[in-house]
Amino acid sequence: MKFNKNIIIKSFGAAAIVMTGLGAVSCGDMLDLKPQGVLFADQIGEDQAIELMTAAYACLVNNLDPGNNDQSFNGPINNWVIDLRSDDALKGGPDAGNQGHMLQLEIGNIQSDNGSINQKWANDYFSVARCNTAIQTLLSSDGIAPEVRNAYVAEMKVLRAYFYFDILRLFKKFPYIDETMDASTVPAGNKTRQEVAELIKEDLRNGYELLPATQELVGRFNKYVAAALLARVDLFTATPEFTTNPQAAWAEAEKYCDYVITSGQYDLYDHFQDISNPQMNNGVESVMAIQFSSANEGQMYDFNNCLNCTVSVGNVYGNGDDFYLGSQDLANAFRTNENGLPYLDGYTGNDIVNRVDEEGLNDPNVYKGNVDPRLDLTMGRIGVYWRSNLGVPAQTYMYTQGWCRNYDLFGQFSGKKPYPAPYDPAVTIGIVPWGASTLNFMIIRYADVLLMKAEAMIEQNNPDYQTAISYINQVRRRAQMSFDMNYEGPTDLNPNVVNYKVEEYPLTGWNQENARQAVRYERRLEFALEGLRWFDLLRWGVAQEVMTKYYQYESQFQEYYNSASLNPNDYYFPIPLNQVDTSNGLYSN
Repeated sequence: MKFNKNIIIKSFGAAAIVMTGLGAVSCGDMLDLKPQGVLFADQIGEDQAIELMTAAYACLVNNLDPGNNDQSFNGPINNWVIDLRSDDALKGGPDAGNQGHMLQLEIGNIQSDNGSINQKWANDYFSVARCNTAIQTLLSSDGIAPEVRNAYVAEMKVLRAYFYFDILRLFKKFPYIDETMDASTVPAGNKTRQEVAELIKEDLRNGYELLPATQELVGRFNKYVAAALLARVDLFTATPEFTTNPQAAWAEAEKYCDYVITSGQYDLYDHFQDISNPQMNNGVESVMAIQFSSANEGQMYDFNNCLNCTVSVGNVYGNGDDFYLGSQDLANAFRTNENGLPYLDGYTGNDIVNRVDEEGLNDPNVYKGNVDPRLDLTMGRIGVYWRSNLGVPAQTYMYTQGWCRNYDLFGQFSGKKPYPAPYDPAVTIGIVPWGASTLNFMIIRYADVLLMKAEAMIEQNNPDYQTAISYINQVRRRAQMSFDMNYEGPTDLNPNVVNYKVEEYPLTGWNQENARQAVRYERRLEFALEGLRWFDLLRWGVAQEVMTKYYQYESQFQEYYNSASLNPNDYYFPIPLNQVDTSNGLYSN
């Protein structure tokens, strides 16, 4: 595998250049190599420690080879390629065969030589190696006060926990390598999955205790990042695979969500579309985010998302690649009834959420009922604005069939969330990656903390349903507030042709089953096309059931789904064939 020699990223509010010095090496060799141009123990003071930690944080971008866009699709910050395994998304792009390794994931054809699987493994383990180098060097340094050093080490362990959690959710068998181990001698499976999960949690618990509540430099993890990430890990591991006492995992998740909620540092943005507004970077909803900078600062763009930008008629962004599209099934999920609530028990009509231009309005097969406004704030839809605004000619930013790279095959529903308004000064037009901007990527939003809290309460014995539903309602209330035509920012909503209606749930009449339905449905709507859906289906134990129905339904729109299926043996990936071949016998499936 190859990596570029220079990674440039905005971290901690300043640029850091890290020399990796890697040629074509195996993963085991890669984990042993110390990055060139990074200071080590006898040279480490606080300034040098920050530079060393920046080198580890740089892995969050993980565009390790900017000349290889295929690899940049598979960094650990946004698992959109993995989300193709869910009922939310289509691969998109020019045709079905382009990026065929992604198509394999979409239709359930899992092979150990899949390029995406190999690149995910390489990116995550490169990142682990950087964290281990930082931890090992910091621990051996005598140039930093012990309490400061301990906090720095805890910070790097939280970062490492993030990467190992990505590995745990993706691969069935893998090596666990910490700062004390020689990577060239560690076999895959040296720790059980249960043991790895507990090591991840322990690092996050320690991180909460040792990290400060705030950091002076943006982008660095504080104690509430550790808390929110621990809650996410607890929810994923509250299953028989990982524990005989799932109630303890739910209880811990609730406790750590409470730490974030009661901190007073976080809240929901007033308007859902503010998550796509660079002027809101590091605002109250941002719990864990990656910082991105503009071309003028010589920084790295978010290749993971921006290459997926819509084609954009009139070169509004540039000639986008239009990958990671919403599915018809996802669009349908945003339908609401006469009370503004989702169809938790299923919609009984045959009409579908589709285009809303004149042709669509006159088509009896096109849904004309109420929809949650988050639909048109999440996906492009023909007849609805794309980041229109007061003072901007609306038709210039009307999403039409021409904005779709291959409408005949994949339809509409280009993803919107990673893209600010094209006229926003934070956006750079006409260069690769398309739609590039200074917009941060939020790995964890406060909305996620609220819904994790609600879910943890619902799943425990003797749950307080009323309080749990009130947390779900906070998220729904924001969706309702987003349909505010007095909002001064860009708005995609077109009430002249769409019936927007979303309301809060009543607080009474709940049991565990329908409360569970409500929180799971809300997660789908709120985090659509943010790379979370597959992992939710997996941890809920419903992946095969949901995906079998989805393949059957979606095949009427995408014929290639006729050959799709999901085998539970393929929930987790095998060790990539390339890694097995170059491991000198350490790895086997």
